[in-house]
Amino acid sequence: MMEALIRVRNNDDAVLAEAGERFAAAWKSGVPRTAVFTFSTPAQLFSVISPKRWQLIERLQRLGPSTIRGLARALERDVRRVHDDVTAMIAWGLAERAEDGRVFVPFSVIHAEFDLRAVA
Repeated sequence: MMEALIRVRNNDDAVLAEAGERFAAAWKSGVPRTAVFTFSTPAQLFSVISPKRWQLIERLQRLGPSTIRGLARALERDVRRVHDDVTAMIAWGLAERAEDGRVFVPFSVIHAEFDLRAVA
């Protein structure tokens, strides 16, 4: 399984340069090592990965592939809301749907990083 990195970067040039470096490394090795999800602000990050969605991702990592209904039961949440959250996580690439329709998180480790700095 791959690892994922979730981060906040607001410097487009740095983001593009880092993406180029990761592409070159994956090209040379033949295997991408880390999927990177970059958000421009903490607000954007938290709008996509809310606390309930983070809990959903953690639970899927523990459960392994699961049906939406089974995941909703495990989370003690409404099936429709879990479906909406899973759909959003699939759209962002943080979850996937298996051929049998069950959903899963394709990452063994997800690391999140961002800095909060005082404005000078």
